[in-house]
Amino acid sequence: MGKGQPSYTDEEFMAAIRRDDDRALAQLYRLHFPMISHYVLQNSGTDDDAKDVYQEGVMVFYEKVREGSLELSCQIKTYLYAVCRRLWLKRLAEKTRFGGSLDDHEPFLETGAEADLERAEERELQLGTMAQALDLIGEPCRSLLEGFYLLDKSMQQLTDEFGYTNADNAKNQKYKCLVRLKKLFFNQYQESN
Repeated sequence: MGKGQPSYTDEEFMAAIRRDDDRALAQLYRLHFPMISHYVLQNSGTDDDAKDVYQEGVMVFYEKVREGSLELSCQIKTYLYAVCRRLWLKRLAEKTRFGGSLDDHEPFLETGAEADLERAEERELQLGTMAQALDLIGEPCRSLLEGFYLLDKSMQQLTDEFGYTNADNAKNQKYKCLVRLKKLFFNQYQESN
């Protein structure tokens, strides 16, 4: 490692990430990027592609560590390689620069990365669908729901802000808006699958 930078074991990296140690994350980021860059460049990619794929892979790893849901059965290096490889093959398939299906290629090491990536992609799809549903719901429902669920405003604050006669009326309106949002979300979600 460079001067002034501690060297971490895999367990220490994970503990440091849980503590929000930005130095550990930055070091991890630099440590394995050359391996991913080499893989992407050798497989029809550019340096920018490699950076994008690695950023996404590190974010999947980071989120899993922060959630406490990552049960690592291999080295971090192997996990990141499997996630980034899967991401890159998926991008290649989407760009149609790559023939065949992803299943035609050698099997992945059993790291659990593929399942984590699928869950992350599903969550990303759900969040995107929710954003679309919120765009479609219109006002005042959008502001009412955002105020309550995202901004943690009390029912009394929302009553005052939106001019409802009492908190029960505001709660009733919030419920109706939530029902509409769920309907929009599930309609959008079914269309995207």
